[in-house]
Amino acid sequence: MPRACFQLQVRPDRVAEYKTRHAAVWPDMLRALHRTGWHNYSLFLREDGLLIGYVETTGSIAEAQAAMARTEVNARWQAEMAEFFIGIDGRAPDEGFLLLEEVFHLEDQLDALPDDRPPDPAADPAAAPAADDAEK
Repeated sequence: MPRACFQLQVRPDRVAEYKTRHAAVWPDMLRALHRTGWHNYSLFLREDGLLIGYVETTGSIAEAQAAMARTEVNARWQAEMAEFFIGIDGRAPDEGFLLLEEVFHLEDQLDALPDDRPPDPAADPAAAPAADDAEK
């Protein structure tokens, strides 16, 4: 499933209210996100307003954004949330994402490892050879 991470900047004087609004997102907004392919979606907010979002989508992030743009609830939500952000130049917040490049994903690298390596005894003591075997 494709993953996306993005950055936005919440106005520092609006951080508390932003958190309050996201503690109770409208049920129809939650359902629309899910229906349009947004999964495992999380937002992380630093006290200075730096906002990092992470989402997994059934298609590309652009397709997920376009699907949400076709919903009436998204238009209402974005209009209400726009005042919380700086640096989006008049765009809706969901159009102002600064997408971040993924440079590491543990599962992808683990999946690429060959299976012919012996187990690492430091990582799994149960996989270490018995003392009797080590002496032979």
